[in-house]
Amino acid sequence: MLIRLLQTHLRPYRRAIALLVLLQLLQTSATLYLPTLNADIIDDGVVKGDTGLVLRLGGVMLAVSLVQVVCNIGAVYYGARTAAALGRDIRAAVFDRVQSFSAREVGRFGAPTLITRTTNDVQQVQMLVLMAFTLMVSAPIMCVGGVAMALGQDVALSAVLLAVVPVLGIAVTVIVIRMRPLFRTMQERLDTVNRVLREQITGNRVIRAFVRDAYERERFRGANAGLTDVSMATGRLMALMFPTVLTVVNVSSVAVVWFGAQRIDSGAIQIGALTAFLAYLMQIVMAVMMATFMFMMVPRAEVCAERIEEVLGTESSVVPPRRPVRKLTRHGALELRDVEFRYPGAEEPVLRGVSLAARPGETTAIIGSTGSGKSTLLGLVPRLSDATGGEVLVDGVDVRELDPALLTRTVGLVPQKPYLFSGTVATNLRYGSPGASDEELWRALEVAQAADFVRRLDGGLDAPIAQGGTNVSGGQRQRLAIARTLVQRPEVYLFDDSFSALDYTTDAALRSALSAETAEATVVIVAQRVSTIREADRIVVLDEGRVVGSGTHHELMERNDTYREIVLSQLTEAEAA
Repeated sequence: MLIRLLQTHLRPYRRAIALLVLLQLLQTSATLYLPTLNADIIDDGVVKGDTGLVLRLGGVMLAVSLVQVVCNIGAVYYGARTAAALGRDIRAAVFDRVQSFSAREVGRFGAPTLITRTTNDVQQVQMLVLMAFTLMVSAPIMCVGGVAMALGQDVALSAVLLAVVPVLGIAVTVIVIRMRPLFRTMQERLDTVNRVLREQITGNRVIRAFVRDAYERERFRGANAGLTDVSMATGRLMALMFPTVLTVVNVSSVAVVWFGAQRIDSGAIQIGALTAFLAYLMQIVMAVMMATFMFMMVPRAEVCAERIEEVLGTESSVVPPRRPVRKLTRHGALELRDVEFRYPGAEEPVLRGVSLAARPGETTAIIGSTGSGKSTLLGLVPRLSDATGGEVLVDGVDVRELDPALLTRTVGLVPQKPYLFSGTVATNLRYGSPGASDEELWRALEVAQAADFVRRLDGGLDAPIAQGGTNVSGGQRQRLAIARTLVQRPEVYLFDDSFSALDYTTDAALRSALSAETAEATVVIVAQRVSTIREADRIVVLDEGRVVGSGTHHELMERNDTYREIVLSQLTEAEAA
């Protein structure tokens, strides 16, 4: 998965990578050449007393060192830029894919893990690539070149390398194999910590209302301890890595000095050659240590890449049409024909055989008991989910055949839980219509009965709104959400229990102003409160996912027991009449 992910997203940066490899090759070659120059200075200059040769070779060493430094800076620069660009591209790809998900896919993954995969997981892959470009590219060149140069100094001493390299390889491989499953567990437990923390921040009021602070602290402590335990286990394995490598290095250095001293005594090699050989041994070991550091990062990055690819490989159940309809000839007629909706793996459908029509200039209301499928039905129109059976038509065209941008312009939804984005009142109202003027915003606020409280805010339209609209009340959030949809001016308005947080007076005033504003549009209202929908042109009654009645308030009161039961649970017989 990691290789596939990198191949896909590094393809646009092939030139930068090629230049980076060239710079790493030059700087590594320069690094490998320095011990040989040092050996020549010792054997041919210092030992023989040739000061001129020492100065000349010293100048060459300075020039080679300068080349090494410049190439290393260039390699790190291009490596950092390419790794940062890779992280940016993967985050954008994950974000775009998540934005295409329907409610079904978002619910399957969950918000906490999607956030972790977009941030922490991508960061782990990015860090691996950065380390690979700055360390791993030079490591094999350094290792192979070091072996070749060491052989050039003394073949017999190079036998030490035959023992060192396999031992290092086996030790590193054993540790890395044990680390991989721990890294997967670590990412999963990080998801758990994020989920618990997100729930506790979002549900802070509920926690305090039920005095569950101690319970939630214990729950977070458990999640945090789980992450700590697996991190400690991983850390213990990582702690073994460098002592193991350093032990092998030190033992091999002692062996080289021991056997090298004997060869110097016999005249087989000179002191400079032994010095160079020790330097090459250290370079080889440094290359192995760099590779070791990379191998420590690879398992976690591989796990993260699998989690990222899982998101990127998930297709949305709401698929854009291949040949989208980009123009509608009528003005907002909405029709559902024998619609069914079933969640994956569910034994029974949420909706079955639902048929209804909502025409422009009319208000159609949908009412039913909790869990009867009202919100699910409304979500099928803007394609938050797609019907698993039947058709949802706007102006006679199936919504699955409409261009998504056209569907968004045509259908405006005020969700059951209104969400406001961090920014200002104006930026939230212009969310569906960026070019709307201040006059249009105030007009929408007037209709939504929100103008008065917005004027009282410090800054008016420029008053700050916190993420989720937490700095305004529930009723104010609903009214701002309604105003946001009014600014968009769609041809089909869908109100999903959007008046539940309003008092009766505000509710009545808003519906009166709304009827004038949406006189030529199609309006569909889902509500639990009978007073909100009793004046609708048509009321559709849902019960266990089926339409069990349709008509005006008075007609349903006379002939529909389900509707009559709902009404009388809220109103007296006289009020209902």
